[in-house]
Amino acid sequence: MAEKSAASAGLTDEQIHELVQKSHQAKQRAYAPYSNFRVGAALHTEDGTIFTGCNVENSSYSLACCAERTAIFKAVSEGYKSFRAIAIAGDVESEFLAPCGSCRQVMREFGTDWTVYLTKPDLSYRTMTVGELLPCSFGPDDLNKPKVKGQ
Repeated sequence: MAEKSAASAGLTDEQIHELVQKSHQAKQRAYAPYSNFRVGAALHTEDGTIFTGCNVENSSYSLACCAERTAIFKAVSEGYKSFRAIAIAGDVESEFLAPCGSCRQVMREFGTDWTVYLTKPDLSYRTMTVGELLPCSFGPDDLNKPKVKGQ
């Protein structure tokens, strides 16, 4: 069961199902003793490698790290910087789980045209692009735009 947008990672139905399943498996490893809000993510690189992540909370709340950023940081630390898709899983049954603003900005660092699968516990999903999740975004290309000279 899928809700789709114009987003397409070029993945087969089987690859999408595997990615969604892996995000839900990663959710099981979440460390969320304070919020009890478990999140898992599975990131599909251009060459088909999948990196998973879960949220890791901390008693000093601002030091927590979301599942999406964990998966992306794992991939980058292993030399990957080109992504096709990410699936995000949580325990909310009534709606598709979307990433927080910080995660959206980290995802944006690696482009706006890759696919995001927002999922529910029943493995249904909604398909979007990073650009749809973060319209009018600021990214690496903005740093090279002409600027006004200092006065």
